[in-house]
Amino acid sequence: MSDLVGLLENLATVDGGAVESLYKGVRFFKETKPVRIRPMIYNPGICIVASGYKMAHIGGMSFRYDADNYLVTSVAMPFESESFPSEERPLLGMYIDIDMAQLNDLINQMNLQSEIAKLDEKDYPLGIGPSVMNKDMKDAAIKLLKVLRSETETKILAPGLVREIYYRVLCGSQAPVLYSLARGRNSFSQVARVISLMEGSYSQKFDVHQLADSANMSVSAFHKAFKEITADSPLQYLKKIRLSRAKDLIIQERMKAYLAADKVGYDSPSQFSREFKRYFGQSPAEVLKEIK
Repeated sequence: MSDLVGLLENLATVDGGAVESLYKGVRFFKETKPVRIRPMIYNPGICIVASGYKMAHIGGMSFRYDADNYLVTSVAMPFESESFPSEERPLLGMYIDIDMAQLNDLINQMNLQSEIAKLDEKDYPLGIGPSVMNKDMKDAAIKLLKVLRSETETKILAPGLVREIYYRVLCGSQAPVLYSLARGRNSFSQVARVISLMEGSYSQKFDVHQLADSANMSVSAFHKAFKEITADSPLQYLKKIRLSRAKDLIIQERMKAYLAADKVGYDSPSQFSREFKRYFGQSPAEVLKEIK
């Protein structure tokens, strides 16, 4: 048994859900049963799996992330996921949110501006992908998990250890995606800002022309860049965000479907119910019944 697994067995205490750690922005997860393919959203962050494995499916591509490969997400990303515990133990892991201010500061300290300058302005990497879990990254994850067992050590040591994990990611194969995100005025970062706006204000009505203007791009260039980064068109992306947030409201707050529909920006409850069932394979009523 690796140190990662042993530590997470004590920290990830909720089966089928996430547990907030003592440090904001770090969560633990555990699944004892296989989870069939389902839509979900990852916010910008790093997903480290210690045992078992997960599969991400997006835009006709699939990524496996497991004890040998962590996953990096640079923008809020709707995709489909499956979970597979191992025969010996549950699927265990942790998710670390990315703080852009910290990331930018690290990029400056690492003198990576020349690497960033090499990026092709018209190259839009997909905003999610795996990177090899090398020894340095694993050691950093173990150190973080150890201090997260103590409130005092968390307060004093966790910020530096999370920063070390950011550093290790910037040394990995997904670093170019984060370079692109950190580059203040390039097209990738402009689109990323629009994605952040949509994700944070999903209940509002958005017009593709206005979104393109916000990114200082033509509609066609914006649409192309958006789809290359997220594997969805802007309106498809917005629909997935709304439906996912509505499902959260139904599950976490036991909210009725028509109220959740209104909360996330749907004018028609019947349209919401149709699209919800098409996306999740269950109606809102079936989801609510399953919880009860």
